[in-house]
Amino acid sequence: MEHPEAQKWDRDRDETEAQRLDRNWSSLLQELRVAQTGVQLLTGFLLTLPFQQRFTQLGDVMRGVYLVTVACSIGATVLLVAPVSMHRLLFRRHRLDTLVSAAHTYAMVGLVLLGVALAGVAVVIFDAVVGATEAWVAGGVTLVALAAFWYAMPMIGRRDRNNRY
Repeated sequence: MEHPEAQKWDRDRDETEAQRLDRNWSSLLQELRVAQTGVQLLTGFLLTLPFQQRFTQLGDVMRGVYLVTVACSIGATVLLVAPVSMHRLLFRRHRLDTLVSAAHTYAMVGLVLLGVALAGVAVVIFDAVVGATEAWVAGGVTLVALAAFWYAMPMIGRRDRNNRY
């Protein structure tokens, strides 16, 4: 069931269910395009690291962080691209409601994985450049920044009840 504010928004727009789903799908696609580019570049960068000379200097802990980071980045790539495949398979099957709902879930989980991957990249890079202590601080700062700007600030914005469009 939708939140009452979302229901009011839909009524104010005077949209049919199909129009609302089309609008939501279009909005999701725009968001996914932005995220896909970044996560694909990050994944490509991460996949080249083991072939660099300095990679062999990473300790066991940092190799573990690297592998978790790569796994999260690949997972984010899979989830942020999955709606495209799903759209192809459901195209003209009148399942836009399923597609929008699943794409929303994939995007949310994909962004969490992308955030973990970004923090992991910060840890590995800072460890290689300045040391382990600074690396963990950089990873923590990255997670705090992600939590603030990707979660807390949008949640604060959700509480604005002035019904701005």
